[in-house]
Amino acid sequence: MKMIRRLMLPSCFGLLLAATPIAAATSGFAAETGLPPNTRTRAATSQPDHSSLSYRLGPNDRIRLKVYGEQDVSGDYEVDGSGYVSVPLAGRVRAAGLTTRQLERAIASALAKGMLRDPRVNVEVAAYRPFYILGEVKRAGEYPYKSGLTVLDAVASAGGYTYRANESKVAIRRAGSAVEDIYPLDVPVLVYPGDNIRIPERYF
Repeated sequence: MKMIRRLMLPSCFGLLLAATPIAAATSGFAAETGLPPNTRTRAATSQPDHSSLSYRLGPNDRIRLKVYGEQDVSGDYEVDGSGYVSVPLAGRVRAAGLTTRQLERAIASALAKGMLRDPRVNVEVAAYRPFYILGEVKRAGEYPYKSGLTVLDAVASAGGYTYRANESKVAIRRAGSAVEDIYPLDVPVLVYPGDNIRIPERYF
């Protein structure tokens, strides 16, 4: 029994030594980048596709609805905090998570159940939801989105970097994601509606 204990002690000690460099490396990464270790690093070329046809609607997006021959129904509508739009004659229609083409079909189906026969519906995005920027910028907060916006544009909207900012990379949590993606800023990085942008602190 004593021999077994003597054999186990060096083995456990070896495992502890093996784990120490891993913990140190993780801690070093967090200290060096200013980013939490549960993020993932992404190349700028791996940015998501957010073309107008593939874009998924969400709260605070504003849509422009046209129902042909129905001026009282046509107009601009905002997706509410629950992800719905309220349309006359159609009621509340789920919009969050749908593309504009999918929402067209959903609204047409809801209208067809009411007073309209074979309604022809067109939906487009009138205004996108805002993006958010925090961390090492001078005026953190919510800002309106415009097509083609980059991280550097977003930083400029927020008054520029602070003197502590790490200007070589950015952390972005895309709308609907629980994970922050880390992108290098050696090439333009696009911002999308609903993004949460975080500029990390630089460690000297």
